[in-house]
Amino acid sequence: MAGPQLTVLLTLTGRDRPGVTSRLFTVLAAHQLTVADVEQVVIRGRLVLGVLLAATGSPDLTALHQQVTALAADMGLDAEITVGSGEPSARRRGRLHVTVLGGPLLPSAIATIAGRIAADGANIDRITRLASQPVTCIEFDVSGADPASLRTALARASVDLGVDVAVQRGGLHRRAMRLVVMDVDSTLLQDEAIELLAARAGCLAEVSRITTAAMHGELDFAQSLERRVALLAGLPATAIDDVLTALRLAPGARTLIRTLKRLGFRCGVVSGGFTQITDWLTLELGLDFAAANTLEIAAGRLTGRLTGPLIDRPGKQRALATFAAAAGVPLSQTVAVGDGANDLDMISAAGLGVAFNAKPAVRDAADTSLSVPHLDAILYLLGISRDDIEAADAEDPPLADGGGSRPAGA
Repeated sequence: MAGPQLTVLLTLTGRDRPGVTSRLFTVLAAHQLTVADVEQVVIRGRLVLGVLLAATGSPDLTALHQQVTALAADMGLDAEITVGSGEPSARRRGRLHVTVLGGPLLPSAIATIAGRIAADGANIDRITRLASQPVTCIEFDVSGADPASLRTALARASVDLGVDVAVQRGGLHRRAMRLVVMDVDSTLLQDEAIELLAARAGCLAEVSRITTAAMHGELDFAQSLERRVALLAGLPATAIDDVLTALRLAPGARTLIRTLKRLGFRCGVVSGGFTQITDWLTLELGLDFAAANTLEIAAGRLTGRLTGPLIDRPGKQRALATFAAAAGVPLSQTVAVGDGANDLDMISAAGLGVAFNAKPAVRDAADTSLSVPHLDAILYLLGISRDDIEAADAEDPPLADGGGSRPAGA
């Protein structure tokens, strides 16, 4: 019976330069070894290159040591060589992505998160940086963890640490996402469109009070919407055009949708607000789907009523399902983003539900929450790095804004 297999772990560290990997593997090619694993990271020009090798015969370890040491010295690097025995360890099952965002991201936060991962009996296999600005985002690849218990532990810790933490299944699950559907008011937009209309109708205070109660789940959405729209009766329809010029996109909204479209995602919005707003956004951003309520207009003025199907909390979930069917993807491959109580059913139904600067009840129900103001941080939850985004923009620069009024926002 064969004995334990000989393994060799090589680690090179030092200032990065072209040719390190090529020259190292040229040396290794002369020995009876196979490659079991490779990791390479460069941080601020400093290289860490690790190679795990398994013996296929009887390699000359003395010669290997001398050759690797000489190579490292010639390139100004430090080399460490560790010889062991046994099968090269495979990563444990149950891989998860733990994504951490902070602005700033402090060492104490990383210490706490890593400690919670260890306390859950899990192992950190890899750490990568997804962004350094406008927020810092790093991601842990974790194995051996129970997703539910780790998500609960890190959700509690994130509040005290002032960071956002997302826990998602690894493997193909995240790569399968194909449709992103967002709420509009206070999500895709910084504003509440109905409040901008109310300001022009002289009833802002009353509308804001009803809006707040509805978003906290204290009022039935349909009734609250009916009451708010009724207060707009008599407002000239031209006020809608005025509102369109005042709308502000959430920071990063254009970057988010532009990047998703480049990757072949379908993008949609579903709003308890109005089609007069979502129609504009659809043209402005190139959205694939939109659903919202419609303000009734007669003789050039708002009647204070709605026309057409009501988009309320159940209506948002139905719209998500309709969009997914039209896009030909299952709900498990959808992402839903929202901030209020009427987004809860949609967020729960999606493959990934994201609470964006949301009310506590929504954060508790969502798979993950974001408290940073940058909507394009959603891309990090999909494993897309800021470097990838900027490289794509450099190769295919986005069109500059111009020609007519439009919502502000990057």
